[in-house]
Amino acid sequence: MRIDRIILRHVSMDLIHPFKTSFGTMRNKPFILVEAVDRDGISGWAESVAFPEPSYNEETLKTNWHLMEQFLIPLLQQSAIGHPNEISARWRHIRGNYMAKSALESACWDLYSKLNGLTLTEAIGGNKRELDVGVSIGIQASLTELLEKIESNLAKGYKRIKIKIMPGWDIDIVEAVRLRFPQIALMVDANSAYSLGDIDRLKKLDEYGLTMIEQPFAYNDMVDHSVLQKQIATPVCLDESIHSSEDARKAIELGSCRIINIKIGRVGGIAESIRLHDVCHKAGIPVWCGGMLESGIGRAHNIAISTLPNFMFPGDTAASSNYWSEDIIEPEVTIQDGVIRVPERPGIGFEPVIRRIRDRTLYEQVFQFN
Repeated sequence: MRIDRIILRHVSMDLIHPFKTSFGTMRNKPFILVEAVDRDGISGWAESVAFPEPSYNEETLKTNWHLMEQFLIPLLQQSAIGHPNEISARWRHIRGNYMAKSALESACWDLYSKLNGLTLTEAIGGNKRELDVGVSIGIQASLTELLEKIESNLAKGYKRIKIKIMPGWDIDIVEAVRLRFPQIALMVDANSAYSLGDIDRLKKLDEYGLTMIEQPFAYNDMVDHSVLQKQIATPVCLDESIHSSEDARKAIELGSCRIINIKIGRVGGIAESIRLHDVCHKAGIPVWCGGMLESGIGRAHNIAISTLPNFMFPGDTAASSNYWSEDIIEPEVTIQDGVIRVPERPGIGFEPVIRRIRDRTLYEQVFQFN
């Protein structure tokens, strides 16, 4: 696999509806789109999922661009790449910056798959042809609006509902949702909004038959989550705390969770996502794939990783139309009866629409290889 050039694009897409969590509200999604082009003009695509501000983790769009421009791309320029699994070794000495690493590595996975006539699913060893899909619903202006949004998504066939919670928008809200929808698969996501002092409050969630509570405590914590998991029946799912397969191993040994959310960007790429999946599979800890308000390109990578066998819960890979008036891929990601059909075309299986990408690009930079 000989890369001719890498193109970074600063892209911005407006969300159809604002998306509110415990750490803020997003009305549009700026992100970095990565295109890796080989010498025959074949392109592999991916995106950085870093937000503009360091709210989800310490990375931002600008720090990702800096890392790719100054460090990661120069390391890729040194020699040809035989297989995407080799990439992470080139920047092993660079600490953290998982989302920047993931964006470049994932584009190379797409390119590698296309050059070898494989779907990305086949290239990574996935074995599913369709995926059950859930949806993530942000904090709403009122309980009435939340219930209406849940009902609307259930009518579309989504097989799991995730709602965001935070202090002041939690127990009463969950109770109301459960009373209205007693049989649905329901989970809550706290995005680190609670602490050990809230354990008694979080214990009350055991009454509502939740699939899981995601990341209730600090984004870098495993110890306090272990304390919590020992005192509640609801499975704790770790998200922000897990950056690698080693983190997963330690969390499992500590008893910090019973489920892990794998986000390709958060853990540094597809190769590490596979390793993390395998650690969890061996330990009997199920995983699932969360979302970061990706465009269709990032969404396509999430579809592929979710075809690995230990992805046991519907992911957050909702249809493009849930977020965008027009996505930047064809066909757009669609849901039928709560299921995504895994694409069968080489690579990510969706075609980026260059015209739409250009219309949403604020700045781009080309990095030429020898």
